[in-house]
Amino acid sequence: MTVLEEAHAPPELAAAAPRRAAAGELSQGRSLRAATLLRVGAVVLPVALVLDVFEATAGLLLASALVAGMWLLALIAAPRVVPVSRYAIGGLGVAAVGTLVGLAAVSAAGFWAPWLHIGPTRLAIVAFTVFATWTVCDEIVRKFLQPRRRVLVVGSSSEAIELVDELARSEDVGFECVGIVEQPARGRSNGDRASALGTGRPSALTDAVVRDQPDVVVLAEEPQADDVDELLDAGSLGFRVAELPTFYEHAFGRVPVHTVAPAWFMSVLQVDRRPYSALTKRIFDIAVAALALVALAPVMLVVAGFITVFDRGPVLFRQVRLGEGGRTFSILKFRTMVVDAESQGRARWAVENDPRVTRVGAVLRKARLDELPQLWNVLRGDMSIVGPRPERPEFMEELVEEVPYWTRRHLLKPGITGWAQVRHQYTSDVAGTAEKLGYDLYYLKHRSLFLDLAILLKTAKTVVSGSGAR
Repeated sequence: MTVLEEAHAPPELAAAAPRRAAAGELSQGRSLRAATLLRVGAVVLPVALVLDVFEATAGLLLASALVAGMWLLALIAAPRVVPVSRYAIGGLGVAAVGTLVGLAAVSAAGFWAPWLHIGPTRLAIVAFTVFATWTVCDEIVRKFLQPRRRVLVVGSSSEAIELVDELARSEDVGFECVGIVEQPARGRSNGDRASALGTGRPSALTDAVVRDQPDVVVLAEEPQADDVDELLDAGSLGFRVAELPTFYEHAFGRVPVHTVAPAWFMSVLQVDRRPYSALTKRIFDIAVAALALVALAPVMLVVAGFITVFDRGPVLFRQVRLGEGGRTFSILKFRTMVVDAESQGRARWAVENDPRVTRVGAVLRKARLDELPQLWNVLRGDMSIVGPRPERPEFMEELVEEVPYWTRRHLLKPGITGWAQVRHQYTSDVAGTAEKLGYDLYYLKHRSLFLDLAILLKTAKTVVSGSGAR
C-alpha cells in the first residue's frame, strides 16, 4: 500500500498506526540504551585499562573518570561541529575529530590541574586506543542498533523515483524511504485549498506526515505554496524539510548534477559562508607536499629504478591537463603505460584493465604511486593536494556538451586526490564523469581545511585497501 493510498485507508487500518508506532518506539528505546552503553564503554574501558585505575587510589579513579568524561563529550559533540554532514564524511573522520578534540581537552586540563596530568606516551596510547575502540563500536551501532532515519519523498518526477531507488540500494547511508506522496493538484488557489480543508479531511501530504512520522520530508520538485502550507499544518511533529539537492548533499555527499538550477551556485557565494582562503589552502598544500616529498623520496627512487629495469623507457610521463580557470599545464606522473600508448594520435579514455598498462605500471596504479611526481606540480602552484582531478583538454568538448556545469570545476585548482576520488570508483566514460562532477560540486560548496584533512585520511584508507584502482 502506498503512502497516498494509506492517507485514505479505512479507520481500522488507521487505528493500527499508533500500536505500530508504540512498538517501534519501544524497540528504538532498547536500541538507544544499548548504543549508549556501548559508546560509554568504548571510552571508559580503554582509559581505565591504560591508566591502571584498577590498582590505583580513589583520587586516580576520579581522574580517570574525568578524563573519560572529557573524551566522551568530545566524541559525542564531534558530529555537530564538523562543517560537513556526518552521513557524507563517514564515522572515521568524525571519530578522528572527536579524538583530537578530546586529546586537546585532556592536555589542557592536565596543564591547569596537575593531578589530571598524563605523560605524553601514555596519553598517546590512550588517544589511539580510544580512537580504535570508538570507531569499532560506532560501526556496530550504525549497522545494528541505530535506526535509519525515515524519509518521505514529495513529488512524482523521475528525479523523485531515482531518489527512492537510490535509497533502496544504499543501505549504508542511514536513511530509508517510507513512501512517496504525489501532488496531482498543484497550483491550487487559496480558496480551493480552504474549501478542501473545510471538509475536515486533511490533505494527502498532511495525512502521510501524521501517519508515517518521517524524520525528513524531501521536496523532489519545486516547492509550491500549497506544499508549504500543508507541511506547516503538520509542523508540530518535529520533522525536517529539505529540497532535493540539499538532501543529496546531506545523505550522499554529492550534488545531483541534472537537477541543479543555476541558482544553486549562489550558495557557493553566500555572505555567511565560512571562508577557506587561498592563502590557507596554499600553506596547507606547500606543507603537505614538502613533507611528502622528503618522506617518500626513497620510495620514488625505488619506483624509478623498477620502471627503468623492467619497463625500459622514460621514467616520467608528461601530459597536458586543464587547471584552474581552464588554463593548461603539464602534469607529471610515473609512466605506467607502454611508450607511445596513443601512437594513433587519438586521445583515449583509460579503462579498467587497460592493455596498454605495463607490469610495473599495474602495481603503481593499484598503490597510487604513479601520482607521486605531482607533488612537484603542487609546489609549482599548478595543482593542489586536494581538488577535482584534472581532465585532458581533448575530452573537453564532449564533456561540456554532455555534462551540465562541467566547466564549474575549473573554479578550483585540480588536486592529486579529491572528494570524488575517495567516494566514487574509477570511471572511463562521460556518464561516470557526470556522477563524479556531483562530488566535485559538493567539494566546491563545502571545501574547508577539515574536509581536506578528512579526504587525506580517506585517501590513505583507499591506498591501503587498494579499492578503486584503475
